[in-house]
Amino acid sequence: MIKYNVGLVGYGWVASAHIPAINASTQARVTGLFSSRPHDEKELEARHGHPIRTYATYADMLADPDIHVISICSFAGLHAEQAIAAAHAGKHVILEKPIALTWDDCLRIAAAFEENGTKACVCFNGRFSGQFTTIKAVIDQGLLGDLHYAEVDYYHGIGPWYGQFEWNAKADGGGSALLTAGCHAVDAMLLCMGGDVASVTSMSTRSRSPIFAPYEYDTSSVTLVKFHDGRVAKCAAIVDCLQPYYFHTHLCGSEGSLLDNQFHSMKLHTDKSRWSNLAMTMIGSGDVHDHPFQRQFQAFFDALDRGQHMPLTDFQTALHTHRIVFAADESARTGMPVAIE
Repeated sequence: MIKYNVGLVGYGWVASAHIPAINASTQARVTGLFSSRPHDEKELEARHGHPIRTYATYADMLADPDIHVISICSFAGLHAEQAIAAAHAGKHVILEKPIALTWDDCLRIAAAFEENGTKACVCFNGRFSGQFTTIKAVIDQGLLGDLHYAEVDYYHGIGPWYGQFEWNAKADGGGSALLTAGCHAVDAMLLCMGGDVASVTSMSTRSRSPIFAPYEYDTSSVTLVKFHDGRVAKCAAIVDCLQPYYFHTHLCGSEGSLLDNQFHSMKLHTDKSRWSNLAMTMIGSGDVHDHPFQRQFQAFFDALDRGQHMPLTDFQTALHTHRIVFAADESARTGMPVAIE
């Protein structure tokens, strides 16, 4: 039974992954679209298997009482105003990352969501991946003991061969190496280590390859994170690498260590001279069609049924991740550590 009609904002690459994932849920369907480009409703119906109404303006879609949820798949620079408008229109929100390109805009969204009781799903879908579902279970079972160090790094060369390159290279498009993609690594690190961050220190640089010359910001950064209890972590965001996609994960604890899909645990008496393997699907691509959107969106709609905020990727959790990201970018600009209040 369809309970939630979803209006989509933007009809680009990421929208092509949102639509089938939303439609595959048990209680939601994409029934509306606002795009900067005109689309024929008959063609949309033929492509997606059910009627999708198009709207001349975003305001028209927000004014439709039959639209319950807005899925924001537009350029990052538009996210803040569109999310705020959706909240004031009484809609719940699926919001692509980054939620905004400035911290002030993030806080404006937070205020609008709080004022209107808006529930949101932010697309940090790595938390729903097989890789981090398994890693979190290993941590929660105590197989690594108390973690004291983590490396979670994002390596993904986003060059001219990639559809988003043209707009991603602009400062008002991608924003920074962390904002455009490396934020996934920061978010996954916080999932593993917890959110009690005391300070961040970051440095950035860029490739000398002419391939990445169009970028208006540094395309490689490394961030050191200090927690209040003394633990430390490192996140690299490298979007100018020439290599296969790699979501590196290395965790060290009092009872063992984990490296990507391998681990050693004193509690399980595994052989310390070699790694033991974990049978799990690794995050191996930046292609949105490989992301676990369906599991994430199902969790969101199930939470709406209960009148609750969703698990793992609710707005407040994502807001904290963005706080660390913006602090890291500030540190890279100033050359100084940034304390997290």
